[in-house]
Amino acid sequence: MKIALSHRIVSSVLSFVILFSTMSFKVEKHYCGNTLVDVAIFTASEKCGMEMVEMSSNTSIKNKSCCKDEVDVITGQDDLTLKSFDDLHKFQKTVLFAYAYSYVNLYESLPKQIIPHRDYSPPTLIKDIYILDETFLI
Repeated sequence: MKIALSHRIVSSVLSFVILFSTMSFKVEKHYCGNTLVDVAIFTASEKCGMEMVEMSSNTSIKNKSCCKDEVDVITGQDDLTLKSFDDLHKFQKTVLFAYAYSYVNLYESLPKQIIPHRDYSPPTLIKDIYILDETFLI
């Protein structure tokens, strides 16, 4: 029971390590001047409404924006290699088989115990022998 629980815990921890080491995400920050207005993970950050706006469609005058956006991309590990059993050398295969065989035979079940008096029923008492012999336990 302890072994099964420890196997579950170890496999869960290892799966989370693989998940978080390969996960990529981005963090977007929106600044208005020198003040941080919004931070968003996985989505676009909300703007403060003071971006560059054209005055009219036929003029080319634009106001200079005081806002800036920063995007930090955190990339996960992409170069995971999958190896098969055929990639191992002959000696490594031999050691692996020997270890697996010894581990399987390490936990053998005990032989079934034979109890010769299991189905024996004692004879029925017709008279109480302690009272007949006047033997009393004190």
